[in-house]
Amino acid sequence: MGRDGRLQFLRRGKLRDGRADRDGQRIASAMEELRHRSKATLHDRMHRVRTAFGLAVQAGLAAGLAYLISHRLLKNPQPVFAPISAVGTLAASVGQRFRRTVELIAGVAVGVLVGDALIYFVGTGAWQLALVVTSAILLSIFAGASVAIVIQAAATAVLIVTLSPSTENLEFPRFIDALLGGGIALLVTAILLPLNPLRVINRAARPALDLLSDQLDAAADALRGRDREAAQRALLRLRENKEELAALSEAIEGAKETSTLSPARWHRRGELTHYAEAADPIDRAMRNSGTLIRRSVTMIEDEEPIPEPMPDAVAHLAESVRLLRQEFAAGQEPEEARERSLRAVSEVGRAYAEGVGFSGSVVIAQVRTTASDLLVASGIEQEEANRLVRQAFGEKEHRTGGPTDRNPAAHPPTAPPIG
Repeated sequence: MGRDGRLQFLRRGKLRDGRADRDGQRIASAMEELRHRSKATLHDRMHRVRTAFGLAVQAGLAAGLAYLISHRLLKNPQPVFAPISAVGTLAASVGQRFRRTVELIAGVAVGVLVGDALIYFVGTGAWQLALVVTSAILLSIFAGASVAIVIQAAATAVLIVTLSPSTENLEFPRFIDALLGGGIALLVTAILLPLNPLRVINRAARPALDLLSDQLDAAADALRGRDREAAQRALLRLRENKEELAALSEAIEGAKETSTLSPARWHRRGELTHYAEAADPIDRAMRNSGTLIRRSVTMIEDEEPIPEPMPDAVAHLAESVRLLRQEFAAGQEPEEARERSLRAVSEVGRAYAEGVGFSGSVVIAQVRTTASDLLVASGIEQEEANRLVRQAFGEKEHRTGGPTDRNPAAHPPTAPPIG
C-alpha cells in the first residue's frame, strides 16, 4: 500500500472490528496541527524578514559609506569605529537615532577619559583593563547615563587599553569615527534612503492587531460551543502580546523620527497621526479583551447562560480590529471599523436584555469598554466614544424598562459601565 493509501486508512478512522480508530484520529489531528504550525512559523519568519529588510539595507549602506569616508577622505588606515557607529546608530535604537548618535559620542568621551587617565597612572595589562572597565561603568552610572552610554564607555575603555600600546593617537580618530558613523546613519535615514514610515508602521501593526482579532474570534467560537479549553487557549495567546506591542511602539517612534528628519517624508506626518494616537487605546483594548476572554472562561465553567447575541458581539469586535488595520493601511478614515464596534455594542445590549449571570455581565462590560477603546483608536475623542457606546447599547432603554422587564432577575438593574 502506498503512502496515500496509508493516510486514507488513518482518515477512515475504523478498525477491522468496527470500533473507532481513536489513535488514528489523534495522529491525523496532530499531523494537521503540525502542518498548520509550520506554515505559520514560515509566514512569521518571512514577515520578520520583510519588516527588517529596509533597516538592513540602510545599515549596509551606512556602514559602507562610513568606511569609505573614514578611509579615503580622513586617511584612517583602520576605519573600524566609523562603520560600527553607523550600524549601532541604526540598529540599536530604532526611533531614537539622533539620541543614539549623542549617546555614542558621550560614551566614547567617558571611555577615552577614564582609559587615558588610568593608563597614565597604572599602565596596561589584565588587571589594569579590569580596573579601567569597572571605573568607566561606575562613572557613567554615577553621572546618570543611559545603558547605551554605559556600554559604549566600557567598550571604548577596552579599546583604549588594548590598542593604545600598538596604535598611536587612537583617541582622536575614535571621536571622529563615532561622530562620522552617527552622522552617516542619520544622513542615510533622512536623505539617501528614507523608509516609507506608513509602510513600516503597517507591517509592525499587523502582528499586534492580527493577534487581537484572532483571539477575539477564537473567544467567540468558544462561547458558541461552550468550549472552555478553546477560550483558555485564546486567553493565554493574547497574554503573550508584549513582543507585538513593543514592535508597534518602536515602529511608531521610528516613523515619527523619519517624518521629522526626512524632507521627503514630511507629507506623511498627517497620516502618521492616526497610528501615533492609536497605540495607547490599542494597548488598552488588548488588556480589556484579556479580561473579556478570562471572564468568558469562567462563564463557561459556571454554566451561566450565554445568549446568542453575545458570541456575535465578540466576533464583531474581532472584525472591527481587522477593519481598523485595513483602513489605516489604506490611509482611509476608519468608518467601517467604527460601525462594526458599535454593532458589537448593539449585539451585546441584546444579550444583556435576554439575561446573563455575573460573569456574563462582566463580559458585556468589557465588550463595551473594548469597543470604546477601538473607537478612540479610530480617532474619536474618549467622551464622544463613550456617548456612542451608551447610545448603541440602548442604556436609557435598559434603565427605564422595555425588553429587560421580561427577566428582571437575570442581570443587575443597571447597564454595565464603560471601563
